[in-house]
Amino acid sequence: MKKERVVVLGASPNPERYSYKAVNMLLEYGHEVVPVHPVADKIENIPVTARLNMVTGPVDTLTLYLSPDTLTPLENDMVNLKPGRIIFNPGTENPVLMENLRKRGMNIVEACTLVLLRTGQF
Repeated sequence: MKKERVVVLGASPNPERYSYKAVNMLLEYGHEVVPVHPVADKIENIPVTARLNMVTGPVDTLTLYLSPDTLTPLENDMVNLKPGRIIFNPGTENPVLMENLRKRGMNIVEACTLVLLRTGQF
């Protein structure tokens, strides 16, 4: 299995949140994780990046854990990141944004990161 560099937008330091579980599971599967959260310093001892437009370097996957309306203003940041794919997890679906991103050449996946990992589809 290819190990990826994965940006988790909306990563949370709260163990009850799915984005926290995603960070942990991505690490468990050997992926490099870049959590993005506006105020957290570390999640699972990994330094956190405050904003998406502050992420540098190549990105294989951008996985989303923010509400659909919060994602809309981040369209250009997503495109500029040039991820290999963008995963819209359940509850993040934003049809207009998804279509705009597709038109701009982004590979859009509607799925649950946790399920993709557990089923070997990540």
